[in-house]
Amino acid sequence: MTAHVREYLQLTKPRVVALLVFCAVIGMFLAVPGLPPWRSLVFGTLGIWMASGSAAAFNHLIDERIDKLMARTARRPLATGALSAHQVLAFAVLLGVASMLVLALLVNLLTAVLTFGGLIGYALVYTAYLKRATPQNIVIGGLAGAIPPVLGWTAVTGELHAFALQLCLIIFVWTPPHFWALAIFRRDDYARAQVPMLPVTHGVVYTRWHVLFYTVLLVLVTLLPAITGYTGLVYLGGAIVLDAVFLYYAIRLLNPPDDFFPMRVFNYSIVYLMALFAFLLADHWLLPAGAPSSLVFQPAG
Repeated sequence: MTAHVREYLQLTKPRVVALLVFCAVIGMFLAVPGLPPWRSLVFGTLGIWMASGSAAAFNHLIDERIDKLMARTARRPLATGALSAHQVLAFAVLLGVASMLVLALLVNLLTAVLTFGGLIGYALVYTAYLKRATPQNIVIGGLAGAIPPVLGWTAVTGELHAFALQLCLIIFVWTPPHFWALAIFRRDDYARAQVPMLPVTHGVVYTRWHVLFYTVLLVLVTLLPAITGYTGLVYLGGAIVLDAVFLYYAIRLLNPPDDFFPMRVFNYSIVYLMALFAFLLADHWLLPAGAPSSLVFQPAG
């Protein structure tokens, strides 16, 4: 029984989903001056987590053939036969339906609709089509993984906001250098599985330069919240430090000291995103008394 629970939990990709939900929760806190309403916080987080877990389970189901060929994924429950395709499908559907019910009935319809779009975007558009169709798969499909801050914001306010869209843009631009660093390290796996990742189709050197280009773009995008007046010096200072380190890693990746260096870039990118969103929250809470919240900030100038 315990083993089955562990295997079903593995289907949800808990570490990946934890990062997505973390960004969504930060979006909830940024949407209001104080604490978000408990109902939106609890049920919004639950619904977004279940939808993300459902999308991850669909990913396992669609990628069963690929997973069996790759060392990184060969121990997944479906790849090893610990769970059957029917079990995974039933789990993914039930989790997805439950998430939509929670969000639509206990949060708001806009969040449910946007979350459903993210689920479909990741499970079907990215996993079933883009991943196998183009080496730009992670760029085009990255929008599905970038939407959590928007979901968190709408869960609390019921409305879209320019600041939330900026947070979405940050994750969207962060995704290619984050994932391509992993793809460089795992390029033999992707080649064996016939997945057209950029290092497989265009080579490692070409991919390294793309990591650098997108990192430079990421630096510019992370400055937008400060430039447009939605954040202050706490976030700006933290973002500059984090960006400087990411740029160092991206430049060093052009001539890495060893074969494992791409994984160090990948691991740092995860710490980078978590720390960046933590600085957003710290900046939000450290506003001077009486200062407007990010919900009502107007662009500077």
